Amino acid sequence: MRKMIMNHNSALGFLTRTARRTLLTCAAIVLCNSAAPTYATTSPPEPDPFYLAPADLSERPNGDVLAWRDLTLFGLPLPVSAWQIQFRTTGSDDQATTTITTLIEPVQPWLGPGPRPLTTTCAPSHTFSLAPRLDSQTTLDAPFLAAALLRGWAVTVSDYEGPQSRFLDGVNSGRALLDGIRAARGFSLAALADSPAGIWGYSGGSYAALWAGQLHADYAPDVPVRGVVAGGIPADIPAIARTADGGPKAGLTMLVVAALIHNDPNTGIAALLNDQGHAMLAEVAGVCGTELLAKYADDHIGHFTAGADLLSQPQFLASAQRQEPGGIAPDTPLYLYHGGADEVVPAAGVHALIDRYCAMGASLTQRFSPMLGHDSTATDEALGALNYMGDRFDALTPEPGCTGTS
Repeated sequence: MRKMIMNHNSALGFLTRTARRTLLTCAAIVLCNSAAPTYATTSPPEPDPFYLAPADLSERPNGDVLAWRDLTLFGLPLPVSAWQIQFRTTGSDDQATTTITTLIEPVQPWLGPGPRPLTTTCAPSHTFSLAPRLDSQTTLDAPFLAAALLRGWAVTVSDYEGPQSRFLDGVNSGRALLDGIRAARGFSLAALADSPAGIWGYSGGSYAALWAGQLHADYAPDVPVRGVVAGGIPADIPAIARTADGGPKAGLTMLVVAALIHNDPNTGIAALLNDQGHAMLAEVAGVCGTELLAKYADDHIGHFTAGADLLSQPQFLASAQRQEPGGIAPDTPLYLYHGGADEVVPAAGVHALIDRYCAMGASLTQRFSPMLGHDSTATDEALGALNYMGDRFDALTPEPGCTGTS
């Protein structure tokens, strides 16, 4: 069984239904995680026919709803309505594919003004059907989902890596998030057709969120995205891999290497691995969450290579560069926040990313938190992220240009 490779946070999307609801979509990672990181999670059981693509997939438009079913969120009697929705999207290879979004609505009526907002997260749909577990990313992100739902926003959480578990595939992730919003807006039981959308992601989720923002103008101009909020941003992929290597989160280094090979097997990175490295690739494809961190804690990528410093090799650097955010300025307002002393994602890469966006004319508000940790920043900066998105849903215009604390 193929495991879903993903970083430990997800992206949320929010929609607003005219005179009723707003939709928030978390585009890059599962919203925000405040606990121990989980870098991978299982895909749904393969025998589940719900995840199978229909025979006429190539004939369907992007975002088309292919199948849906009711969901009891976490198996608990929560005051929400929830559905799993299978929809059509286009992968980074430009081939038709499917993925799932989980749409969650508060049961209380939306009092407006305007439509109810919709939020999406990138947590895998499978774990929403399970009882809450502390090693499940969706459980850890539940407080952030609840915060959005309590504002009356609908939330859609897309499995943006798709059926092939394409972690760190920017085009694949961004398209899946945008098509997840399309599917939620087109889902008749939720009546979100007129809802504006917002995208929120933290850590791995912020990666997907930013790619969705970058692709929006060309790929999904029909989706009314009011803003993109991203925190704990995985900018400068090689620096993230080097920072984790040899430390307690060295499993992240192995995950980055494995993901780049998986997404683009012709780069030549695999040829730099020794026999242990090829065994590691197979293992990473089937390891979930904290298992990955425990397995490779304090390990070094050098143990898995044939003598070369893999993280500085041109094959690795070129493959990572193709997946970096920052090549296109999103056409929607941005709110980017990060820990000034983030121990997982060095702040220097985020500063450089912001400089690139600002040079391209982005409308951007930045916030560098004094919090020391990656996870603590997710928790302590969540209110500011929600308030920024709330202002966008209230049609308030942010200050032009690039503003905020650096």
